[in-house]
Amino acid sequence: MLRIVEFCWTYSIVFATPASKRTSTLPVIAVIGSQSAGKSSLIESISGVQLPRSAGTCTRCPIECRLTHTDSEWTCIVKLHFNTDEHGAPTKPRIVPFGEALTSRPEVEERIRRAQRAILNPRTDPGKFLQGATVDENETSFSKNYVSLDISGRDLADLSFVDLPGLIASVGQSGRVHDIELVKDLVTSYTRRENCLILLTVACETDFENQGAHHVAKQCDPEGKRTVGVLTKPDRIPYGEEHLWIRLIRNETEPLVNNWYCVKQPSSDDRAQGMTWTEARFHEDCFFSNALPWSNLEDYLQKFLRTNRLTEKLSSILAELISRRLPEIQEELYKASQQAEKDLSELPPEPPADPVSEALRILSEFRKELSDRIEGTPEADGLLQKIRVHTIAFKHAIRATAPSFIPWERLEAHQHRLPPTSFLDDEEKPARAGNNPPVVTVAPDNIYIEEVMERAEISRTRELPDHTPFVVQHKYIMEYIQRWKVPSMVLFDTVYDVLKKDVENTVDKHFKHIGRGGVHQSCFDDNARPSRQSGSAYEGQDRLACEAGERPADAKLLTTICIFGINLRGITGLADIMTICHSKLWAGGNPEVNRVMAGLAQLGINTRVDALPKLLPSDPMQTGLDIMASVRAYFQVSYKRFVDGVCMSIDHEAVRGIERDVEQALWDGLEVTGPGAEDRCAAMFQEHASTAGRRQELKRKIDRLAAARAELRQLTV
Repeated sequence: MLRIVEFCWTYSIVFATPASKRTSTLPVIAVIGSQSAGKSSLIESISGVQLPRSAGTCTRCPIECRLTHTDSEWTCIVKLHFNTDEHGAPTKPRIVPFGEALTSRPEVEERIRRAQRAILNPRTDPGKFLQGATVDENETSFSKNYVSLDISGRDLADLSFVDLPGLIASVGQSGRVHDIELVKDLVTSYTRRENCLILLTVACETDFENQGAHHVAKQCDPEGKRTVGVLTKPDRIPYGEEHLWIRLIRNETEPLVNNWYCVKQPSSDDRAQGMTWTEARFHEDCFFSNALPWSNLEDYLQKFLRTNRLTEKLSSILAELISRRLPEIQEELYKASQQAEKDLSELPPEPPADPVSEALRILSEFRKELSDRIEGTPEADGLLQKIRVHTIAFKHAIRATAPSFIPWERLEAHQHRLPPTSFLDDEEKPARAGNNPPVVTVAPDNIYIEEVMERAEISRTRELPDHTPFVVQHKYIMEYIQRWKVPSMVLFDTVYDVLKKDVENTVDKHFKHIGRGGVHQSCFDDNARPSRQSGSAYEGQDRLACEAGERPADAKLLTTICIFGINLRGITGLADIMTICHSKLWAGGNPEVNRVMAGLAQLGINTRVDALPKLLPSDPMQTGLDIMASVRAYFQVSYKRFVDGVCMSIDHEAVRGIERDVEQALWDGLEVTGPGAEDRCAAMFQEHASTAGRRQELKRKIDRLAAARAELRQLTV
């Protein structure tokens, strides 16, 4: 059993939080009692360490004491554990070593006094109190922060206990009323835990019912299964009341599963005269052997007298409790190992043995990933996928600048419906579903037929009759081309932002973890970011679009003009009538039409029924319709070319441009080759001292946890 206890405290680094806050923790003994109940004297007797007794620091905060039996010399390590601020509000836990390890017992009392002073003044640097600084008034009278003592030596039992502030019933003039509840809450935060063994100290010089610690223990452990009672100061029992206390030892009143014990500790005068702990145990044995009624107790009750008997019992109970919790401890060790491994994996890689090769490897991997993303990856968050969303929006924005020609006069336009442009379905998705063509609505950007005719008439100079100057079409073309600049610049700025963020993410992935961050910053200083100079892509396409307005139409443009011309002519008033007549002719024989066809045949004119509309007079608005058709057809061809040209220019200049020469730029900027490259690369990978310290700490913790798990497996075999 004792080996199990020793194992648990040897590897207590796993349990870095205070005992009162652990959800799964080792069993611990909480020493509670009212003020002046002899609690501190009992702890001194068990631990062999004298606790401070000066005013203002005597048990004003918890003191966790871990005793370990070893074959080495006596040693005591003091640490401060901060979990709350001066107001009692939770803060980030931190553990502060408080001085070097002590090897002399007399030095411990003063070290604990200074440690408690540091605990009661959390806003002050603990180092000042370690050097002996004092304060006129502490920042807080009691604290949930605590002092831990790790004590090891040959003459110690394997125990762990917490000395808690004594319960108080009232405060003096200089006291604080809320301290009464604060101390009570502090004590119950330990005693209410199921794996806490309550060591209840009761002074025999005070009436049992008036000692509040008993009520706290009763409330937290009503069946007395995890409470050990200890009677102190048996030499001060009022005459004639001995039998009341003997009944507790006999477990007749307030019975406890682990019984009541009685101990006698040195008085203040004995300590002042320098009584040793060995002498104290001798005097205690003499007292219980000679003083009545203790000397007359039955033999089976003698085992409940004396400090050494109590210590043996506590050690046995604690070992048994720990043994029951070994599976939980094993699971806790496993989780702590997993967390430590995870924390270590999240740290930047260690500085490499060959920094030049590592730098070249990282540069090569960066270049490859950048090239892959620029070329295109199948992921939803790929670079090209992100850009495509904006190029589609750009195409729609340019398409929306199409001139809105209305082939009717303004006053009668609302009476007509525009037929669907089904001939564009193979090039563009239909703008709207359904078979009903949209009704013409009055809009500020509509261009009506009479306006086109008026502009054509005004523009005429020396042209031949029925010839319209090209300047009319050119003006309409230039009007919508001027509207292409804003969407183009918006596209470039948007693509630039997407590209910039994507490159920065790639740089972060490969360089951010290196050294102290200097390499990461140098990547952005050495042309690893895209440049906005590629904005010239728009100007080039703008010039192409303008110049194209003066070039002869190619075959595709001529075809589109014809299609638009037919479509526009098909919706004039006269054409509408002929379309209706034509449909009737095709529906079946018409006597009137047959007579016309017969008359034409007598005149020697052979024709078909579907050619009869050619005999009708020409549309007076034909010139305007031709202008509309040519301008709209030119837009249909030019806007696609412009969109494609801008997108291709941005892709070539901005997207693919970032890949060109980036590797050489990084090599030259980071100077990973040439004379002195070894030293420069080594400096690149040099990490922060805090990171190096954290890595070493985690490695040591992982090693300790691995050793603890191995030893625990042997204990459970």
